[in-house]
Amino acid sequence: MKVTVLGSTGSIGTQALDVVRGRGWTVEALAAGRNLALLAEQVREFRPALVSVEAGVLAQAREALPGVQVIADPAEAAVRPADVVVNAMSGLIGLPPTRAALEAGRAVALATKEAMVTAGHLMWDAAGQGGGRVVPVDSEHTGVYQCLVGEDVADVAEVILTASGGPFRDGPADLGAVTPVQALKHPSWNMGPKVTIDSATLMNKGLEVMECASLYGLPLSQVGVVVHPQSIIHAAVRFRDGSLKAQFGPADMRLPIAYAMDAAPSGMTRPGDVRGARRGGEVGTHLGWPLRGEWQFMDPDLNRFPCLALAYRAGAAGGLLPVALNAADEVAVDAFLAGQIGFTDIPRLLERVLDETPAGTLTWDTLDQTDAWARARTRELTGVRA
Repeated sequence: MKVTVLGSTGSIGTQALDVVRGRGWTVEALAAGRNLALLAEQVREFRPALVSVEAGVLAQAREALPGVQVIADPAEAAVRPADVVVNAMSGLIGLPPTRAALEAGRAVALATKEAMVTAGHLMWDAAGQGGGRVVPVDSEHTGVYQCLVGEDVADVAEVILTASGGPFRDGPADLGAVTPVQALKHPSWNMGPKVTIDSATLMNKGLEVMECASLYGLPLSQVGVVVHPQSIIHAAVRFRDGSLKAQFGPADMRLPIAYAMDAAPSGMTRPGDVRGARRGGEVGTHLGWPLRGEWQFMDPDLNRFPCLALAYRAGAAGGLLPVALNAADEVAVDAFLAGQIGFTDIPRLLERVLDETPAGTLTWDTLDQTDAWARARTRELTGVRA
């Protein structure tokens, strides 16, 4: 199989390449940011025909990577002929490559949750126009996908996404004083800084709720969240007859990544159009993974973690609110990581931006306009310059 990986030097991208290496697949193209040292190692090992980097390091990359075509637009990498395009780009910058890949008829293993959060129906339109397919990469959404193989989405009563609860599930009582160093210590998963901070605020779970509704064509009221500290069950589906299916396994992101890559060529062309996949070989050393220990489940504390409630609010309202929420969160998380605002300032800023977001219909133009407005307004509220 021939694979393109967008965001190849990030957490999901490097683990996707672990899967590629283990399966003996080939790499058509890579898209990275500014980490040229790691990108050079990947180019030497996987020998892609093309790589994309940020425009600011384009000249440096061309000098450092002789013999390979180097460009600055990841959308060009996304449309090259490949069996699967893994989009592991974090943030709204991952939208144009996702759109381009779907319009070009590519099968996308999608880790860029912002694509479905902010532009769900636009992405499905792109898939319909070009014949592209989608399978999610997140452990929760891949878990839902696996539970729905062979089922009719019309029979679903509820989808349940699990959350570890993050580093502050049990304390401290005052979250206003926590530091970025503390917030980056996730108890279960090894992820990039943005997703890790979002996990600490439970915003990541809020984004996943909106993404899940968009992926499977469900109303937001049918997507629930339960805190499961052991991170063993990743998702569950409750059907209208009362039965329950769950997907569980070790906390190793290579497992959902591998499943998504296997499933993508026969993946979804419209919400909930779930089709099974032949599973590839073993990933990691999990065949002897033991089924024992205590599993706990509890409701999330929305007073302690208001970002989750804000995500439900934005998702229920629809329109431009999810775009504004996502943009404001990206700016607020960057400001927190830079020590410019406190941890509890994040939800306060997001709520203020949501309160001020104008009503409107979601189009590609209004998406860009709302994203730009929300980023500027969040910076204004924080006093942080672009």
